[in-house]
Amino acid sequence: MSITVNLRYTGKNGNARKFAEEMISSGTVKKIRAEKGNLRYEYYLPLEGDGETILLIDSWENQEAIDVHHASPMMKTIAELRDKYDLHMAVERFISDDNGVPESDKGFIRN
Repeated sequence: MSITVNLRYTGKNGNARKFAEEMISSGTVKKIRAEKGNLRYEYYLPLEGDGETILLIDSWENQEAIDVHHASPMMKTIAELRDKYDLHMAVERFISDDNGVPESDKGFIRN
């Protein structure tokens, strides 16, 4: 059972994108991806909207891995950067379905 968290960072004057770029250029993203239990840590730009939002897809093996991450020094770095760029967040959390893709959905998936 993995856990995926979608975080939408919203700011002004391109600050959400600047935040993501600094997360990457500072090496923080690389460190997070190297943490035990991290499955995915990727930023995306929505094709629609006002251009002031960045989506982070953040996946972990389990809640324990998330808890260890939240207790890590990187959380201080992330919080400082969020403050620096004056970002606000919306969060959605999903728990994986270990049964895989249902047969009824497979007809809609092109491999």
